[in-house]
Amino acid sequence: MRKPLKWITLAALLALPVACVTINVYFPEAAAQKAAEQFVDKVIGSQAKDVAPPVEQPPLGTSPGAMLLDLVIPSAYAQSADINIQTPQIQAIQSRMRDRFANVLAKYCASGAVGFTRDGLVAVRDAAKVPLADRAGVNAAVADENRDRQAVYREIALANGHAEWEKQIQGTFAAQWIQQAHPGWYYQDASGAWKQK
Repeated sequence: MRKPLKWITLAALLALPVACVTINVYFPEAAAQKAAEQFVDKVIGSQAKDVAPPVEQPPLGTSPGAMLLDLVIPSAYAQSADINIQTPQIQAIQSRMRDRFANVLAKYCASGAVGFTRDGLVAVRDAAKVPLADRAGVNAAVADENRDRQAVYREIALANGHAEWEKQIQGTFAAQWIQQAHPGWYYQDASGAWKQK
């Protein structure tokens, strides 16, 4: 009577990992990079001449467990690799950012007064390069820009049904702002030091 119990226990233990399969929704990095590239281009323009191609990510699903999961769950059920940036809320934020950039920030990015931070925001890098009479306006534009950038990262995550993606979207956009920065503009490297493009 002990032998059947032993085999039942062994079968139950072997079936346990299969019964506990959790399907993770992976962040679609390549689609996010494409969306960020399009968004940033509409805000600051594509005048940067030294834009490097995006870094290729290794394909997901190459581990034995992922390959087994691919066999169990057909690829027809795989998540779509598009990131939606076309909602009215996102478009309104993008329009404000484009206008602000054209009317205020581009001039101060070109002078080196304002730069792109490593976390996808902007900062006054050198206030001495802003005439005293314009400092309050530049500080207000930087604050408004950062508020809109935070809002757009949140809105993109929500528009795509994954609020938990907000930080990943912000990181993807941070890299894209720096990548598309025009020659001569300043940005922060990974350590937070200012570099000129």
